[in-house]
Amino acid sequence: MRSISLPPNDTAPRIEPLAKLPVFWNLAGKRVVMAGGGEGAAWKTELLLACGAVVDLYCSTAELSDSMASLLDRPDIRHHAHPWRFDIFAGAALALADLDGDEEARAFFCAARAAGVPVNVIDKPAFCQFQFGSIVNRSPVIVSISTDGAAPVLAQAIRQRIETLLPPALKQWAELAQSLRKAVSHRLPPGLSRRLFWERFAARSLSTNEPPDEDATHRLLSSLDHVSPTATVGSVTLVGAGPGDAELLTLKAMRALQAADVILFDDLVSPEVLELARREAKRFLVGKRGGRESCRQDDINDMMVRFAKAGKRVVRLKSGDPMIFGRAGEEILRLQREGIEVEVVPGVTAASAMAAAFKTSLTHRDHAQQVRFVTAHSRHHDLPKTLDWPSLSSPNQTTVFYMGGRMAGRIEQRLREGGMPADTPVVVMSSVSRTTERRWAGALASLPDAMRAIGVDQPVLIGVGEVFAAVAVAYGKEDQRQNKQIQRHM
Repeated sequence: MRSISLPPNDTAPRIEPLAKLPVFWNLAGKRVVMAGGGEGAAWKTELLLACGAVVDLYCSTAELSDSMASLLDRPDIRHHAHPWRFDIFAGAALALADLDGDEEARAFFCAARAAGVPVNVIDKPAFCQFQFGSIVNRSPVIVSISTDGAAPVLAQAIRQRIETLLPPALKQWAELAQSLRKAVSHRLPPGLSRRLFWERFAARSLSTNEPPDEDATHRLLSSLDHVSPTATVGSVTLVGAGPGDAELLTLKAMRALQAADVILFDDLVSPEVLELARREAKRFLVGKRGGRESCRQDDINDMMVRFAKAGKRVVRLKSGDPMIFGRAGEEILRLQREGIEVEVVPGVTAASAMAAAFKTSLTHRDHAQQVRFVTAHSRHHDLPKTLDWPSLSSPNQTTVFYMGGRMAGRIEQRLREGGMPADTPVVVMSSVSRTTERRWAGALASLPDAMRAIGVDQPVLIGVGEVFAAVAVAYGKEDQRQNKQIQRHM
């Protein structure tokens, strides 16, 4: 017999080892045994009833907690006002118990197993054949998280994170998907056309907080006759990435990143934000930084159009808020001219993050009745010629200069010329909300010196106005304290 030499199997396993098998069990109309009437039993009973089970509850009336007692008027729970017995398990799909002592828990566990009924004694892992996970409920979409009992708090934290990612209206969209399955299967052949329809459906359901209405259902059914793999057009979403800290990203922004096929991101977008994007998405750096080589705006516009016309879901990821000094207007106009669907997801602008970091209200009613966001950088790499400096120098307002690092000396000069006092409070912050963040506070006259200390290599924000007076005083006292310490050690 000729031997056959096979290559070594050095590929990774398709499924890594699992601590437990995750199973979703249909309990509709099934009988479930519950022993005990405490709070733990009540919570599990509510869960079972939500799954459509019929619960036979065995416990004395004196054992009933308030929560369990409130459930007894439901027709799908039957209260037997006596302790559990060995003959109660016949015909049960599951058996659960909320029992104090280990001896009774062991007896219940063994009795259920002898009857061939899967069993769980609440909060006693040694007497459990199965566990309950932490649940995210968008039924018919259900997400269950388990840490195999090792870290329940971690499971809750994961559940909370997933809750923020899944819009509440996903329940209604999933129900609509169920109702459309037959029509889609009948009118679209298996393969690319059917997959394209469901991909569009999924992208829509995960990107909106609004449940589908009758018009949405009608449009979806009408679109079945127009699904063509060769004529599909994608979409573009302009997403605000915030100033850098990934925790400042909005929920809607995270959903857009998770649904993207292509991401065109600015140089200022932090790696932590990009880590939240869909792993399969293609990423292209299209950074635009003053004084550095960067992509032309026309090239970025062309890329968005090209990818969208190829049927891709494109995310144009911008630092801060896309509608504040982000050239979003030019991009939106080009996309609309090309007939491409465009959506905007706002982000936390750097001025808001700076105000939060300094714990300063930009509109403190004692000092400022208006706020101005001003770009300190024109397309000619100079201060914009259209700025009204006398107006910017007026009191009772807060002004925040974006991209002002290299122009700080000029800003101080023009404000002074416009009539602003030399002792007007000023704050400076670079790399807002990032680990490399640097801060300074003082008087307007010292602004050029501040920039020599802060540096101009990172994005710089300059805030001017009386709302920063307390910050400037606090930083001045800190400087004096540090100087005294230095002199003490000389």
